[in-house]
Amino acid sequence: MVSWQTGDVVANGITTHYSRSGGTDKPTLVLLHGATDNGRCWTPAAEALADDFDVLLPDARGHGRSSAPPDGYSSAERAADVAGLIAALGLATPLAVGGHSMGGQTTFRLAVERPELVRCAILEDPPFRPPQTAPDPSFSEVRQRMQAQVAHVKGLSGEDALAYARQSHPTWPAAELPAWVEAKQQVSQTFLGALGGGDEPPWTELLPRINCPVLLLTGDPERGAIITPEAAEQARQLNPRVQVVHLAGAGHNIRRERFDGFLSAVRDFLAQHAGATPLQASR
Repeated sequence: MVSWQTGDVVANGITTHYSRSGGTDKPTLVLLHGATDNGRCWTPAAEALADDFDVLLPDARGHGRSSAPPDGYSSAERAADVAGLIAALGLATPLAVGGHSMGGQTTFRLAVERPELVRCAILEDPPFRPPQTAPDPSFSEVRQRMQAQVAHVKGLSGEDALAYARQSHPTWPAAELPAWVEAKQQVSQTFLGALGGGDEPPWTELLPRINCPVLLLTGDPERGAIITPEAAEQARQLNPRVQVVHLAGAGHNIRRERFDGFLSAVRDFLAQHAGATPLQASR
């Protein structure tokens, strides 16, 4: 069992809270959570990887126990927060960095803006959507659903909150649920109000600028995954350093729905690019 440490650093104008598995003789792996999650939502996967890595799990601004400033919720600001955390902790670079959804977008942006910090990148169903010339009505529906879900969980406590989590995600392992509930109860209204605001550069313009190996993990769009097979193929064509692994039967929350397959793919990738030990598990 990992003995997690927690701490806070002040960097890039905010306080960032983090959990860390420890082991300074190991390479560092930074894992970044998705929107309305927190760093502890990575715990099951992080504990499985902690034998080989000093795993660092920060709370993004507006999430968990990190600051919730009135603005600055773009991928560029989140990437700058991660760069500030790495510097404040004095971590040796470059690092392996991974992220889910919004955290994948942050990882992606960090690899573009600060390539000297990123040895390799793991992207779990990041928001690689088609370019939009007008507001996307489907995203507006997603945002409203997320805001309503957070409001509902904030009004629950104890077993009622866990029961709602089990009802909402019946296929997830039980170990995933407490942190999911905690994260929804912690996320700030400031972040929720900023969801989808601001202009983000198209991923198709940024991806060719990434110089490190990239593992792109995809699920099934019919189960809620963002990345379509066409987008995955486009990513491969835009940057030959992108390796795509599709985990059938998973939706947007790939590691929560195909845990063994996720770990197998991640360990294989890290063994090639970050000195980790491969896990003998089937996808």
